[in-house]
Amino acid sequence: MSVEIKKVRRIRRHRRLRNRISGTETRPRMSVFKSNLHIYAQLIDDVNGRTLVSASNLEKDLAKFKGANKTSAQSVGTLIAERAVKKGIKEVVFDRSGYQYHGCIKAIAEAARKAGLKF
Repeated sequence: MSVEIKKVRRIRRHRRLRNRISGTETRPRMSVFKSNLHIYAQLIDDVNGRTLVSASNLEKDLAKFKGANKTSAQSVGTLIAERAVKKGIKEVVFDRSGYQYHGCIKAIAEAARKAGLKF
């Protein structure tokens, strides 16, 4: 199966998922994106169209973690949860962006839960 077909299928799954979930200011949507090299996470208020908190393994704090692997995913999950708790956000809706809940995506979610977020 070619890379383009996989990408199209993931985007189709993501659109289906986004029809069902939406974030508010009190309970934002935690959107996760991963590439081959980096992992990104954002807390998004869909009602006002704003990003409340973001984290990725591109930041200087997490520069020691190379690549999009489980250890960098755990550090991104912990970092976004700490920033969310500082802003007073305790509950989120998890948006896996069409990825399988496995590996890096699961690592981000579990690390965020361990650091204090509920979903």
